[in-house]
Amino acid sequence: MTRRGALLFAAMCAIWGLPYLLIKVAVRDLQPATLVFFRTAIGAVILVPIALVRGELRPVIARWKPLVLYTVVELGIPWVLLSTAEQRLPSSLSGLLVAAVPLVGAVLSRSVKDRDPLGTRGMVGLVVGLAGVAALVGFDVSGADTGSVAIVAFVVIGYAIGPLILAHGLGDLPSMGVVAASLLLCATAYAPFALTRLPAAVPSWRVTASVIVLGVVCTALAFVLFFHLIGEIGPVRATVITYVNPAVAVVLGVAFLHESFGVATAFGFALILVGSLLATGLGVRQRSVAVPVAEP
Repeated sequence: MTRRGALLFAAMCAIWGLPYLLIKVAVRDLQPATLVFFRTAIGAVILVPIALVRGELRPVIARWKPLVLYTVVELGIPWVLLSTAEQRLPSSLSGLLVAAVPLVGAVLSRSVKDRDPLGTRGMVGLVVGLAGVAALVGFDVSGADTGSVAIVAFVVIGYAIGPLILAHGLGDLPSMGVVAASLLLCATAYAPFALTRLPAAVPSWRVTASVIVLGVVCTALAFVLFFHLIGEIGPVRATVITYVNPAVAVVLGVAFLHESFGVATAFGFALILVGSLLATGLGVRQRSVAVPVAEP
């Protein structure tokens, strides 16, 4: 890996490990729908002009049906559910649970048109990964809201399905155009709900800063850097950030929000990590697997 590739990789690991902390802070004063609106609106304001100048929006709009489906499954539903869950769950735990996305994605990708069955290695990975989720939920979530944990499960499913829709319905279109159009569509859809649920008082500077960073850094800048990362090191190696983001989320949650980190948390995350690596076949040359990358 080149120095530029290493810097891009490190930046993406940090940037997409940061949203869990920022969401946790933002939902103190903002409703989930309002947060999603401002985040996507900020991202759209930055990326849509770039996509327009490049002429990348028109071909995407022509493919509006899969675009709408992708937006709903990858952004619209997961982002509002994750924000809702973090009203009660620690940000670090949310990040760890979302680490199961590659595991679920591996199962779903092999279920599409019955291609590339899991095999022994994949089945072992699935069992190990599920054991990790069970460890987190069964041992380290005793004080957490069970309903919120279930909500994150739907977030994981959405994040796993989204890339499949992208690959099959939008994969031949310009990436910047797809992301810009998706953010604009999501912001437009949430505007009526968000603008009628604005807080009575001006949010604190921490909440305001969290929303701005979410929109500018974790959304607009993140996608631009991710495209460059794929161009630098390839799509398969770029997906490794999926395994690092949760660890970053834990470190930030413990450091800034004083969230707990116990033995069960470490054990559960380790099992999810190993299970995901086995199930996705990452590192196995004869199997090229598209590992979903969740943009939290």
